[in-house]
Amino acid sequence: MVMFLFLVIALAVVVAAVTLAVVGGGESDGPLPDVTPERLQDPLPPDRPLNRADIDSLRFPLTARGYRMADVDDALSRLGAELAERDARIADLESALAGAQAAAHVSMEKPEHGHGEQR
Repeated sequence: MVMFLFLVIALAVVVAAVTLAVVGGGESDGPLPDVTPERLQDPLPPDRPLNRADIDSLRFPLTARGYRMADVDDALSRLGAELAERDARIADLESALAGAQAAAHVSMEKPEHGHGEQR
């Protein structure tokens, strides 16, 4: 019987201690201090274009319900902007190549005056 009484008192003390820790014992402003959110440890490099290794090493910190939306949105918008820039550059280069090929084709078809033609 003494052991049962001791266990009930110990349980009451533990419950009271946990309750005071969560609710606050009067010495703090709130129940628990706010924790600063985790941020990306190795963000994408701002000073150069991204490469495959940057994307492969990108790891988002987990939160209670998944990933931080702000980190994912930032990474996706950066990737989208760089892909759009590369697509525009590729289109410019392909256009310049097509123009150069057309000019070379026209110059090869143009007859040369002065060789074998007399008027």
